[in-house]
Amino acid sequence: MQPAGRLEPQPWMTAPETRAVIEALRAGGADARFVGGCVRDTWLKRPVKDIDIATHASPETVLKILEDAGIRAIPTGIAHGTVTAVVGRQHFEITTLRRDVETFGRHARVEFTDDWKEDAARRDFTMNALSCTPDGTVYDPFGGLKDMAAGRVRFVGNPRDRISEDVLRLLRFFRFHAHYGRGAPDPDALAACREMADRLPTLSGERLQGETSRLLTAATAADVWRLMIEQGVMARLLPAATDVAALSRMVELQHDLGEAPDSLLRLAALLDTDRAGALRASETLKLSNAERDRLVYIVEPKATVSLHDDAPTRRRALYRIGNANLYRDLVRLAAASAPGPVSLDHLKDVLATAEELDGLRFPLAGRDALVFGAKPGRHIGELLRDIEGWWIGQDFRPDREACLEELRRRLSPGIS
Repeated sequence: MQPAGRLEPQPWMTAPETRAVIEALRAGGADARFVGGCVRDTWLKRPVKDIDIATHASPETVLKILEDAGIRAIPTGIAHGTVTAVVGRQHFEITTLRRDVETFGRHARVEFTDDWKEDAARRDFTMNALSCTPDGTVYDPFGGLKDMAAGRVRFVGNPRDRISEDVLRLLRFFRFHAHYGRGAPDPDALAACREMADRLPTLSGERLQGETSRLLTAATAADVWRLMIEQGVMARLLPAATDVAALSRMVELQHDLGEAPDSLLRLAALLDTDRAGALRASETLKLSNAERDRLVYIVEPKATVSLHDDAPTRRRALYRIGNANLYRDLVRLAAASAPGPVSLDHLKDVLATAEELDGLRFPLAGRDALVFGAKPGRHIGELLRDIEGWWIGQDFRPDREACLEELRRRLSPGIS
């Protein structure tokens, strides 16, 4: 392969941890390049998360090189050629160049090779098939640089072959289009995704959740989700997630509020269903118990909120909910589902009500009635509930002393 471009030295490339690994590999005679996302995102001037390295050296050789250099080495996937180097807090996945001999689902039987292009041919998209030498020389065997410049997500080779190797690539295509694409999607890729969508149910919920969550964090999530519905993909994955208009407004209001994207809240906005439907979506995506409970509560809340309520009514709703974060979830969902525009200042004011929850604690307990001489029994709970209702009706203003006085008054002249 001929060089296709050059990257200026980046902080992640010149960091002491990175240099230690590269210098150890070179000293051991192992040719090494940076590959995948770190090259792609650096070229696009985006933050780099993970640093992956490829080499022609066998995984056993890599292990020995690292150990000889005093670098911690973990054989994380040695059967498939991957060793993890750990320097300080930084982890580097080092993988031996491979070519597929046989593929089945997400797994493949591989052979090690010294051919960089053969290894790049295993990647999903052209923009992920880039590699870069430690001095910044970029190699691009399948036209990834041109595709990135055009905002085009394109499979390496035949899209149907790539998806057949791992059906998750179908969702990855839409996720990458949401984060890296511009304009109309690649027509060959889109046709393959449409034709092979019926294979999505064969994937594990954990893998479906990972791609779906990442897609929903994109600024263009609503446009891409609509595309997936139009192509019949969502009918195979989350058939109840159809409220794209609410998702679009949720993306916009989270941006306007300066909040980080919340994929679960965006999923809740999409779901046009009831409790049972929310539970089905949770099972499909194998959400954790906490995520499931949050999603179900948002989709079918036990206590609703209205953006048009006055401050006392909002406080009563907050008190019934009893959880500031869930209250904020419901407020955001109400704003995303509103038929008309919502003032950002008013929305911030409604959300700020959640900060009052700590002050909305009923100050009495059963022992207070016992101190006044009341006999234990169910009637104490009924009495406290009545006083709590009085306290709520007073907009939570009475303090503990005032509530104790009300308790004393209700227990007089005779102690129950």
